[in-house]
Amino acid sequence: MNRPHSSRQGFTLVELLVVIAIIGVLVGLLLPAVQAAREAARRMSCSNNFKQLGLSIHNYHAAYNQLPRTMCGTDRGSVANVSYNYNRLYISALVSVLPFIEQQAMWESISNPSRETTPGTSMPGGVANNTWPAMGPVPWARQYKPWATELPAYRCPSDPSVSIGTGTGFTNYGFCFGDGVQFVNNGGINDWGNIDNDNNNGNGNGQTWVATRARAANRGMFWARHTTRFRDVLDGLANTIAMGEIAASLGQKEIIADIRSNRTGGGDTIVRTPGVCLAPAQGIDPERPQFYVGGTPTVPRATRWADGRANYSGMNTIFPPNKPSCADGGDNTRGIYTSGSRHQGGCHVLMGDGAVKFITDSIEAGNSTHATVERDSANNAPAGSKSPFGLWGALGTRAAKETESLE
Repeated sequence: MNRPHSSRQGFTLVELLVVIAIIGVLVGLLLPAVQAAREAARRMSCSNNFKQLGLSIHNYHAAYNQLPRTMCGTDRGSVANVSYNYNRLYISALVSVLPFIEQQAMWESISNPSRETTPGTSMPGGVANNTWPAMGPVPWARQYKPWATELPAYRCPSDPSVSIGTGTGFTNYGFCFGDGVQFVNNGGINDWGNIDNDNNNGNGNGQTWVATRARAANRGMFWARHTTRFRDVLDGLANTIAMGEIAASLGQKEIIADIRSNRTGGGDTIVRTPGVCLAPAQGIDPERPQFYVGGTPTVPRATRWADGRANYSGMNTIFPPNKPSCADGGDNTRGIYTSGSRHQGGCHVLMGDGAVKFITDSIEAGNSTHATVERDSANNAPAGSKSPFGLWGALGTRAAKETESLE
């Protein structure tokens, strides 16, 4: 018996086009889902890094009965080239917690004298005995290998910024300095460790007005060049931010990752009218409000994990997440250093009790044009005031007796 035979050898053109169209639709549906899944994984990894930092802070406190200091180290001495022979009290608390995040080898290389330099560099002239001091030089010394080392534990996988070619390792986690501006850049203490307004004066005149102004404005869980403890957090560890996420600079003048510097009017203007940092006149591009216009003076954010200054490893709770940062000068001056991230719609914060929370950009943040808290203020924000910056500001203070919480 003969079987029927078909002469058809393949798909028609119409059928082939239909199959290709179906495959295209499926790819179009799957790719966003894959990308979203990858970002969810990166965000979880970022949160886990924060949890490890929370554990390290608690373990440090258990070991030493105090929180790790930010802006600490060796004070400015008398040997020539003080920036290489001392670190001038600029070291971040991220250095102090290294042994508690399984970075004992890195800690030992920093805490002991050494002669090792970053590959491709040599020991700069003027270093005593041609040997780096214990606790290292200033954190911008690129020849010092530890400061140039990138530590994955201090980076959020969602942040694409790279430190290659910059000479210093980046970070995405900053310590909370509270809701103030005045003397937050140095805690009211100069490079010699003296209470003094003049950073070029090592005589230690002990200016009382500096001490009282610094005490009034430094209301966060961390206070530059001072020791704080869990007992100081009277608002409760669960209601106080210990650290916040910060976006590292891509070198593209982004408002979330670069700081508007040399702001017109100086530091007192920022202290008393912080809203000026949000004004279009400060260089924000009206056509691309995520960026500053070309020519606007900026300094990079979060580009030195070893540097304790607020613009490198700190944040405050004045503007809500992903708003601009600004300062009255360069990287050693008063300013507003805003938390931010590459996540969609907000950033992570680490609470004092070790919990990690995601804060949205829309968190209630009071009146951004209100004066910050300062001693003897004539602008309705004297020492001891409730934070002018709503729930966000209240979460940044350690002992302002506010009752707000994230629950």
